[in-house]
Amino acid sequence: MDFTFTEEQQAAAEAAGAVFSGVAPDAVPSPALTTGAVAEDIDRGLWRTLADADLLGLVLDPAYGGSGLDPVALCLVLREAAKVLARVPLLETCAAALALQTYADPNLREETLPRIGRGELIVTVAAAGRTGHEPAELAVEADEEDAHWTLDGTHSAVPWAYSADRLLLPAHTRDGSAVLALVPRDHPGVSLAEQISTNGERYAEVRLDAVRLTAREMITDPAAWERLRQLLTVGTCAQALGLGERVLAMTAEYTGTREQFGHPVATFQAVAVQAADRYIDLRAMEATLWQAAWRIGTGAPGALPPAGDVAVAKIWAAEGVRRVVQTAQHLHGGFGADTDYPLHRYHAWAKQLELALGPAAAHEEALGDLLAAHALG
Repeated sequence: MDFTFTEEQQAAAEAAGAVFSGVAPDAVPSPALTTGAVAEDIDRGLWRTLADADLLGLVLDPAYGGSGLDPVALCLVLREAAKVLARVPLLETCAAALALQTYADPNLREETLPRIGRGELIVTVAAAGRTGHEPAELAVEADEEDAHWTLDGTHSAVPWAYSADRLLLPAHTRDGSAVLALVPRDHPGVSLAEQISTNGERYAEVRLDAVRLTAREMITDPAAWERLRQLLTVGTCAQALGLGERVLAMTAEYTGTREQFGHPVATFQAVAVQAADRYIDLRAMEATLWQAAWRIGTGAPGALPPAGDVAVAKIWAAEGVRRVVQTAQHLHGGFGADTDYPLHRYHAWAKQLELALGPAAAHEEALGDLLAAHALG
């Protein structure tokens, strides 16, 4: 399969590279040295720059002021963001915008999408559910009555919840159908409790107590949540790829200058073999990422539904990024554990990405179920 990027996709990646070139990945204290106060807010200046560069409207139709590009272009931008550990809700806001554009009420689209593209409206998504070990939509129950909906339940580990203007939350109806609700953060009945993620960022437990919404604020198409979840997963794989590539580059630079016995350690066979293995991991992560992003963006037919490609990409991303950062810390020696050196933060972010939206084992199980349901001839 030829995944040569289009001129528009390459331009988006180049614009993102220029925007993120001035971001210092060690500007935030290590999570090992803080108690959670590290992430009071997003990087507002960077968010404004992304809006000015038209990167927040990347996947929006031109009718809403966007560029009309596909998930591949978004993943290229997310890859660049992860190289510098950019503290912006780029994945969540863009994924939510694409879901709203595809499935939401026309009036709601007109109200929200242009503002998202201009950086005026931040949207995050709850994807972990109540425990992180069961379908996220089961965390909240949604009841419809007299053209209104009432939501009750709790979502855990919601990123950027304290900074977002709207929360896009999956829920389930009494008949078991999955729906999405776009809830203002300060809506009556919504309360937040602080949680701290593995990488030291500020997350939230979002509690919904008899929250009433109009039908316009609900998305009831059964395909909406599945597609949104797939886009979030593929975007997470893109972040893992970008982070892994940056960590391997840091490792190559360090081992190329660190000397033992009068020679750079990069010239030692044991070091070179480990670095080569991690390079293979990254190339596998990359190939499976573009395959999954292309499938969910085009809906092209395949031996399995797009969910199969997404599962394969997440398996490689979760396992690959873990191996890359572990090898990097080993080859850096003492510097690998030094909390004043940026590699420590990359390791914390890698662990967060590995487990986000399901570790490799969860996606291996999902892939097995798909293979069982779609016998390959």
